[in-house]
Amino acid sequence: MQNDFQHIFNRAIKQDRLAQKTIYEMFSGKMLAVAKSYVNNFDDAEDILVTAFFKAFTKIEDCRDSKSFPFWLRKIVVNDSINFIRKSKNLLYVEGEIEHIGDEISDEEMENFPDFDLEKVLSQMPLGYKLVFNLYVFEDKKHQEIAEILNISEGTSKSQLNKAKKWLVEFFRTQENEKFVKK
Repeated sequence: MQNDFQHIFNRAIKQDRLAQKTIYEMFSGKMLAVAKSYVNNFDDAEDILVTAFFKAFTKIEDCRDSKSFPFWLRKIVVNDSINFIRKSKNLLYVEGEIEHIGDEISDEEMENFPDFDLEKVLSQMPLGYKLVFNLYVFEDKKHQEIAEILNISEGTSKSQLNKAKKWLVEFFRTQENEKFVKK
């Protein structure tokens, strides 16, 4: 399988359109989900996806090798998603000290959480919280990196993550959110 992808990747570097189409078909579903986790609008996520693939195919020779391609492409999609949000939305981050950063969800509370549709839940989360949460949890970024990416202070990054966690706890504690639970 890896040898097959290596061959397709090498052809894509030579601007073989059929190889590029194959790569698009292989990764577009996952990358669309990544873009949609940042922007709630499906049409915007599709626009981001197309732009990201255009950049990837234009600069594919910059990618080290076929094994790192999925991670390299994901980075492009995340960066394009963040840039889209910056250009099209006014983000509001509340500066301030972190309140009770140690207030973690207990194991007992976690056992009471039902299975849920993460995409639907995150679509309800305030944008500032969601950006920091996605970068921290899904992209494994540190607060200093998040602060640089979003042009905010490190304290604001920590505060937004804490608020996102509290938002999630409150979200799941309310009975009105049963429609998001998988059945």
